[in-house]
Amino acid sequence: MTCYRAGAAESWQGRDNVTQSGIGLGLIGCGDVALRTYGPGLEPLAGRATAVAVYDPDPTRSDLLADDLVALGLPRPAIAPTLDALLADHDVAAVLNLTPAPFHHQVNVASLQAGKHVFSEKPLAGTVADARATIDLACERGLTLLCAPAVMATNRFRWLKAELDAGWLGRPTLAVGQMANMGPAAWREYKGDPAVFYGPSVGPALDTGVYILHAITGLFGPARRVEAFGGVSIPRRNVLIPGREGQVIDVAAPDHLLIHLDFGDNRFAQVLSSFATPRSKAPALEIHGEMGTVSMSLENWYEPDAPVDVWQRDELPDGQEGWKQVTPPQASQIWHLIQAGPEHFIAVLEGAEAPILTAEHATHVLEIILAAGVSMEEGCAVELS
Repeated sequence: MTCYRAGAAESWQGRDNVTQSGIGLGLIGCGDVALRTYGPGLEPLAGRATAVAVYDPDPTRSDLLADDLVALGLPRPAIAPTLDALLADHDVAAVLNLTPAPFHHQVNVASLQAGKHVFSEKPLAGTVADARATIDLACERGLTLLCAPAVMATNRFRWLKAELDAGWLGRPTLAVGQMANMGPAAWREYKGDPAVFYGPSVGPALDTGVYILHAITGLFGPARRVEAFGGVSIPRRNVLIPGREGQVIDVAAPDHLLIHLDFGDNRFAQVLSSFATPRSKAPALEIHGEMGTVSMSLENWYEPDAPVDVWQRDELPDGQEGWKQVTPPQASQIWHLIQAGPEHFIAVLEGAEAPILTAEHATHVLEIILAAGVSMEEGCAVELS
């Protein structure tokens, strides 16, 4: 059950943690994703929301994020000395949990217990039980809890879902997707320590494969059964990030994971999630229906307004078939998929939108990924709840 009260905008009026700069946000975790995407993503929200406090165990990163926000023309947030201090700050009405994946659950729980609305980076928690308990806590406290990835809140996927629901593709029957590269150790522009992504609590499925799984389940609905193969194919990685040359990572999570999903009614999906693929020209996602195909490039996957390629069947004797590029009719204010998360979060808190990036959806995708791990280890299909 999603705990959301329509018309929530009225509840913000007159609150002293809502100023002329908008809803007060606390950013927890000032690493790569905060510096490169979430921080810049606050600029289009000026007047509706503002970062009033930031916290990171490394205060130099907190200072760096604060400096970046000032450079964007935004107010400088306070640097909280501890997590507890940020959560005790009355000016903070809601938090963006941008900590490393292993800390998401404990930070989400602490934030909700402190009375803060929460937008969490993925995954919501490390187990389905913890994710459900977090949802229950948010419901008990009457707080909004949303979770990345922001795929279904982007302009492109809102438009695409409406288009598919209109029926011109016919009944969708198959989705094929991949998010495959060498992982953060090979991302030279990455600003953090990539080691955690290769550890047993993360891996490619929870880091990047989750984008494809959210897209497919967002368009197809919940899956019923999963079967997977995987393992560690390249066990040691040289880090290529400037300043970290010479660091070597031992890979503990499967770096190839091939996931097959059964949605019932003879509808299926297959997903490659990999940190052991040097390069690919395959699409990030293709949706096949009775009357056509939609294809999305891996190169523009993170662009919220990127076009899609469409092939529509024409069974007339002189039918004209061919690929056509189609662009969403509206444009976003944001430039990166990740930034659609805070934008939607604020709209939900304002009462302007119903939740799309629900914690329930995130929990279902988490269940898929964990069940894929069980299937890989035990060599069997796993039913999903």
